[in-house]
Amino acid sequence: MKNNRITSLFQIDKPIIQAGMIWCSGWELASAVSNAGGLGLIGSGSMYPEVLKDHIKKCKAATKKPFGVNIPLLYPNIEEHMKIIVDEGIKIVFTSAGNPKTWTEYLKKNGITVVHVVSALKFALKCSEAGVDAVVAEGFEAGGHNGREETTTLVLIPEIVKSIKLPVIAAGGIASGKQMAAAFALGAEGVQIGSRFVASYESSAHQYFKNAVLASNEGDTQLTLKQLTPVRLIKNKFYRQVEEAEKRGATKEELIQLLGRSRAKKGMFEGDLEEGELEIGQVSAYIKEIKPAEEILNEIYAEFVETLQYLKQITY
Repeated sequence: MKNNRITSLFQIDKPIIQAGMIWCSGWELASAVSNAGGLGLIGSGSMYPEVLKDHIKKCKAATKKPFGVNIPLLYPNIEEHMKIIVDEGIKIVFTSAGNPKTWTEYLKKNGITVVHVVSALKFALKCSEAGVDAVVAEGFEAGGHNGREETTTLVLIPEIVKSIKLPVIAAGGIASGKQMAAAFALGAEGVQIGSRFVASYESSAHQYFKNAVLASNEGDTQLTLKQLTPVRLIKNKFYRQVEEAEKRGATKEELIQLLGRSRAKKGMFEGDLEEGELEIGQVSAYIKEIKPAEEILNEIYAEFVETLQYLKQITY
C-alpha cells in the first residue's frame, strides 16, 4: 500500500496488525500474519521469559518478514522481557497497560520501533511526548483489557487523529474490510485486529474458547472489573460471580481474591468455559468460522480495497 505511514514504518505490505493477545498469539499466529503481508505480534503478557525467547526464535525460523512483540508494561518480569527483546534483535515493540515514558527511550536507543496502545486522548498525548513512533487507539468495543472511559472507536479515532501528528492505528470492533475502511475514513492509517484472529487455526487459544467465540451473539460480552483493570469478557459463570460481587459493593481486595491466579489461562488456553476468564471483543458476534490466518487477512484486505473503490463510485 503506497503513501501509508504504517506500511512504511513496519516495512509490510498491508496495514493490518494482529494484536498481541495473551494466550492466543504465539509464534504460529504471528508468523502466519507476517507471511501474509501484515504485521504479526507475539503476545508476551502470558509468557515466562524463557517461553518468550523460545517463541521469538521459532517465529524467526517461520518467517523472514517483520514481526514484533507486544508487552504489557505491568508485567512482573518486564526487565527480563526487555532484555530478551534487545538480545534477540526484535525491531518492533507494541507496549500497553502502562506509562509509555517508562521504556520508550530505552527501546528506541536500541533501534526498536515503539508503538503504544491507548484508550483515551490524554494517553495519546503522553505517547507523543514520550517519543513513540505510532499509537494504537483502541475503542472500548475491543476485547481484553480496556479503558474505563468506554469511548467507542468511532469517537476515539478522529479525536486522536486531529490532536497528534503520529500515525494512528485503529483497534476495537474491527474484523472486516468494511470496518477497516471506516477506520481509515476516520483518519487511521492502519488497523489492529484481535478477536478475528483468535478464531484462526494458528491461534493458540483452546478449541473450546474458539467455539465459544463462534457461538457468541450480540450482548454476550461485557466490560467489567473496572475497580481493577477493566476487561471485556464473554458472560459465563465467572463473569456472573464478578457481576454479583460488584453489585453488592465488593472491595478491590475481594475482587482480587475472586479473580485469583491464572483465570485467563484457565479460560482461553485451557478451555474452562465456566470458571475461566474469556476475553473477546464485541465483534465476536460477527465471527462465525475458523479460518487460516492468511485467509482472514487476505479477505479483510480485499474487502477493504473493494469498499474504497465502491465509495469512489458513489455520486452525491
